Amino acid sequence: QVQLVESGGGLVQPGGSLRLSCAASGSIFSFNVMGWYRQAPGKEREWVAEVTRGNATNYADSVKGRFTISRDNAKNSVYLQMNSLKPEDTAVYSCKMNIRTLPLRPPLDYWGQGTQVTVSS
Repeated sequence: QVQLVESGGGLVQPGGSLRLSCAASGSIFSFNVMGWYRQAPGKEREWVAEVTRGNATNYADSVKGRFTISRDNAKNSVYLQMNSLKPEDTAVYSCKMNIRTLPLRPPLDYWGQGTQVTVSS
């Protein structure tokens, strides 16, 4: 069984910064792509950023230049550094990892439970 746990959310003023962390535990053979998603009240969940096995990164246009995603495979973790936060960044942020638990098993997507980020003065 694999579990993902996020941390680092909270309340921050516009223009401020937060760093989200997501750590995986359990039976893990290897990681593929890792990513972050968010869901604001009354809206669909949207993709925010991803980092591949080769450390290539991709970002939604709405966060490009402000957010930075990174990963540490040795720590089974992915991070999201969020700078210059805006009220429209307010949402529940969730991590997703594509994980292979055994060598011959196909990889599956696993999700964290989410962490609230509120940007308000």
